[in-house]
Amino acid sequence: MRRFSFTDPSFPAAFKAFLDERRGSPADVDAAVAEVLEAVRTKGLEALLDYARKFDKVELTAETIRVTAEEIEQGAADTPADVREAIAFAAARIRAYHSRQRPADQAWTDEAGVELGWRWTPLEAVGVYVPGGRAAYPSTVLMNAVPAQVAGVDRIAMVTPPGKLQPAVLAAAKEAGVTEIWRVGGAQAVAALAYGAGPIQPVDKIVGPGNAYVTAAKRRLYGVVGIDALAGPSEIVVVADNQNNPDWIAADLLSQAEHDPAAQSILITDDEVFAARVEEAVAVRLTTLATGEDAAASWRDHGAVIIAPLDESPALVDAIAPEHVEFALDNPERLSDRVRHAGAIFLGRVTPEAIGDYVAGSNHVLPTSRAARFQSGLSIYDFIKRTSIVKCDAASFGILGPHTVALAKAEGLPAHALSASIRLPSGD
Repeated sequence: MRRFSFTDPSFPAAFKAFLDERRGSPADVDAAVAEVLEAVRTKGLEALLDYARKFDKVELTAETIRVTAEEIEQGAADTPADVREAIAFAAARIRAYHSRQRPADQAWTDEAGVELGWRWTPLEAVGVYVPGGRAAYPSTVLMNAVPAQVAGVDRIAMVTPPGKLQPAVLAAAKEAGVTEIWRVGGAQAVAALAYGAGPIQPVDKIVGPGNAYVTAAKRRLYGVVGIDALAGPSEIVVVADNQNNPDWIAADLLSQAEHDPAAQSILITDDEVFAARVEEAVAVRLTTLATGEDAAASWRDHGAVIIAPLDESPALVDAIAPEHVEFALDNPERLSDRVRHAGAIFLGRVTPEAIGDYVAGSNHVLPTSRAARFQSGLSIYDFIKRTSIVKCDAASFGILGPHTVALAKAEGLPAHALSASIRLPSGD
């Protein structure tokens, strides 16, 4: 953990160096991923079954690679009642939040008499990648699939590594309207969704987090298929004054640190004594958390405490451009309203980031690695597309046509000019 003081003359250079550090940079996996993608592209299902045997140590067939409806129902039934209730509660809130994002079609006639507008249509098919093992979270399913469902996507195909599927993940898939689930993970799963493989039909867009191989596959296949984003390690910035319970703030910092040793948690406060109390609380909590090993590595290697006037916090947050930022203050809007770059903002002393991960309704798929400077979190807009509409009659074309001809000739495109001039009363 690093400690910075805003008043230290070396702060600007030290802070910049801290921001420039690369977290969790994987070894070069591109060559291995390229080989997997090509194998799936050319061999289809055969390659998927081979990789399941090689990497996952399981024997699959064209029939068993798909999770059956009976398995999904059984998984939902095996999910504890309180978890099923929480999944339904979260899904309803996510659905309500994202329903408000639905845009309206537009149509009007302008002063030239041209009918203009646009219409929104959902994607036909979307793939959702859900990691296996410890990262097989039902919330991942909800946050990625429910917005697609709200958008009106017809087909939502989920892929997840072979092995025993967590019942809660299956319950979430059922709740979120997932239409099919396939036992395939890694780069080969991304390739199957992009190209199609045996019974798995290609999709229009792939969303969902994954390891370095999954991320590299999404990067390489962008253009063949749409993707949501290239996810990096989790991040949180907490802006807090000394009126907070230090144990609460410590828990908030650790809520992201426990995700990954490469995650980053940063405290900004104007009180050194309070900062020390938070650090002590972090140390105590690390001894009791089941995820303490990862959280401790994250806090040790990438954590930071910045002692600075709170009025400087919006500028510091903008420089960090974090995935999540909390303003644990009274009247937090006085500072948060000045923030330009953040994936999600949590306001007040009793609004921990964790509720955003599960039940607030907002999406927890957010930009990382400073991408909040230019990117937004996952939303209904990731699952719809806008098509422009233009209609001229003879009179309105008579106004637009001559200008079209002039610009086309200026650009040296005679067929463009002809396409317009041939429709004018003067002909070509």
